[in-house]
Amino acid sequence: MAARDDSIDARIPASCPAPISQILHSAWHHDLAGLKPLLKEPESARVQEPTTGESALHAAIRACAPANQGALADDANDVEEQAKAVVHELFMNGAIWNTLDDNDETPGCVAARLGLNGLYTLCVEAGVRAELLFGLLDGYEELESDDGEEEEEEEEVNGDARDEGEGEEDNTNGNAEANGTAADSEVIVDSEKTFVPKRAGGPDVNSKDYLRSDLTYSDGKLVDSAQNGVMMAWETSIMRASVEALLPGLAVGRRILNIGFGMGIIDSMFAETHPSKHHIIEAHPAVLEHINTPESKFGREWEASGPTEGAYKVHSGKWQEVVPKLLERGETYDAIYFDTFGEDYSQLRMFFTEYVPGLLEDQGKFGFFNGLGADRKICYDVYTQVVEMHLSDAGLDVEWQELDVDMKDMAKEGEGEWEGVKRRYWTLEKYRLPTCTLMG
Repeated sequence: MAARDDSIDARIPASCPAPISQILHSAWHHDLAGLKPLLKEPESARVQEPTTGESALHAAIRACAPANQGALADDANDVEEQAKAVVHELFMNGAIWNTLDDNDETPGCVAARLGLNGLYTLCVEAGVRAELLFGLLDGYEELESDDGEEEEEEEEVNGDARDEGEGEEDNTNGNAEANGTAADSEVIVDSEKTFVPKRAGGPDVNSKDYLRSDLTYSDGKLVDSAQNGVMMAWETSIMRASVEALLPGLAVGRRILNIGFGMGIIDSMFAETHPSKHHIIEAHPAVLEHINTPESKFGREWEASGPTEGAYKVHSGKWQEVVPKLLERGETYDAIYFDTFGEDYSQLRMFFTEYVPGLLEDQGKFGFFNGLGADRKICYDVYTQVVEMHLSDAGLDVEWQELDVDMKDMAKEGEGEWEGVKRRYWTLEKYRLPTCTLMG
């Protein structure tokens, strides 16, 4: 990766409109007293430099880079503490935690790159608050780890649901008090120039379109007609570790439910344990057709080989339609795995909240493919905390196992493992494998 130019002249050029420049310079120099009155104008905490995409959050954090610290204070710890105060104030005024700049970095990405752990933690905490609040307002969508700034088309509720979700009683209108400093100051932040992130307008993958699309099995990958990677062979080691976590000692004779067949990687591993019950739910017509080809191990002969009638079964259809029927029949399982494509987090949450407690045996284990926000470290860290809280709300404990991911052939878009795949959906060197059990 090319070295970043983190200098103030590179990030806030002379061409920056004066009202925006004033906010960014105040944030950069950690001038909290000067910044507060500038934030009284709606949306002012969200402004970006039109060419570099520098936000006030980026500026406050980037100023802590070693090359910049000398101009701010003699002690690096003092600089970071001053930055924390500014970052907190910006979040209190609606700054967006995952805004992207022209380097495709969020403020948290900058903090992580510079080794500023305290500032990175503030960004993660803001992300968690925002996503939890958005979920409570019943408007949950997947983290915008692709496109940066969250859409602001929703009707404002308490200062906009997509504000950082501070939940502070003194900030219900999205604008914190300026503590009486220059209360009459006013800054106009409108500008004809608007920064557009590089990744704005990324692929929109949803379940409806996915289920209508053609699929191609080739070269260790399954892709849809838009060349989105549905499942890939590099996931095999993760699937193996998941099976070992769900079936300790690879215990035989267990009852298993898997949602999302894909390439059949994890179902092949489950089958090796000779389960007493093995149910698969798959919705895509092309995958169901593939299952019944001679190359597949899970066709009609497999179903007929079960120890009892119906013990081995591929249920065709959306899990939202199949699972309630399994519950009505009183089906329960020792191991449940969930790995669907084209669905947002709300569907996973609905599954483990409404269905897993009724499907899972008392000593059973539930797992899922943890690709939540996995194209960006900060989004992955935010989602880890969000999903853990939601699992707890559903009566589930979770243990995380951290696995190394071999990125040797996965580091570049369109190359190696990603050749012929539209989007690199995994960028991280660590995978957090969840194993969930019922509380109590």
